Amino acid sequence: MISSSQQHPNRRQFLGTASAVAGAIALPTYAQEAKYPSKTITLVVPFPAGGSVDVAGRAIGERLSKVLGQAVIIDNKGGAGGAIGSTFAAKAKPDGYTLVVTSQSSHVANPAFTPNLPYDAIKDFAPITLIERLPNVLLINPALPVKNMAEFVAYAKANPGKLNYASSGNGSMLQLNMELLKSQYGIFLTHIPYRVAGTTLTDLMSGQVHAMFTNIQASNVSFVKQDKLRALAVASPMRSALLPDVPTFGELKQPELNMTSWTGLAAPAGTPEPIVQQLYEAVRTILQDPSTIAAWKQRGAIVPEAVRPAEYKKEIADRIAFYKKLVKTNNLSAE
Repeated sequence: MISSSQQHPNRRQFLGTASAVAGAIALPTYAQEAKYPSKTITLVVPFPAGGSVDVAGRAIGERLSKVLGQAVIIDNKGGAGGAIGSTFAAKAKPDGYTLVVTSQSSHVANPAFTPNLPYDAIKDFAPITLIERLPNVLLINPALPVKNMAEFVAYAKANPGKLNYASSGNGSMLQLNMELLKSQYGIFLTHIPYRVAGTTLTDLMSGQVHAMFTNIQASNVSFVKQDKLRALAVASPMRSALLPDVPTFGELKQPELNMTSWTGLAAPAGTPEPIVQQLYEAVRTILQDPSTIAAWKQRGAIVPEAVRPAEYKKEIADRIAFYKKLVKTNNLSAE
């Protein structure tokens, strides 16, 4: 599989000017309708190589090429919280040969924060299905004198203005999730936005920041096991196999905080329905393969339930509406 990546402007610059390794698996060849696909498919990943969205995109792209019988090229078009790559995909020819990896950053946080996006997360895409669901976790610096969520909330209330939290930037999904947590528990933490997400864990471990709400990944789990970070709660339908001793927000009676993140697949709006359906069935074939299930489990991802195109579109719309309300109520800004 071929990949390409390049440097791009950040979210503010772009919006201002623009108004997981697959491994060797044996999957059955999916029955093709008509002649699709008869050539290489480009899968746009609207984030740089190496991140969680890229890992999911490469994993599904490798498997799609096997199932569909055509090469799938990964095209990393990072920048502006996923807006650059998503805009490119939205304007591509709707023939099934340009697809895009969708995430909550590009298709929930961006439209929740920014009314003048150069793409419409609903109207400009033909959602196909979910690739994975990603549990989130609340991490804190272990030097804080708290051992669980109840103690953290009590400490935050007893020390107003003392605690802060890190995110991958203003207008990010990590900011939205933490602001939701603050709202649900009635606590205050100062937001510290980062331009380079990779430094957040380092600063969290050093105590420069106190907390972070993020995806469960092998890297942060290893730091928890080394007692360099402390995990207080996970957002997942069940406890994470990577953090089996950490309760879910559901167990803590906070169902609104118990939403997983997700990564999905979409085509440009106007892509013929038979092609969308063929891609949906191909992804479902992939996700039911034992090697896929094992690979997703290894990196802490959840193999999603069957989510048909119309259901996926509704989930995107529902989450945009939910977080738009949070942004408005809390007077949040992406700037």
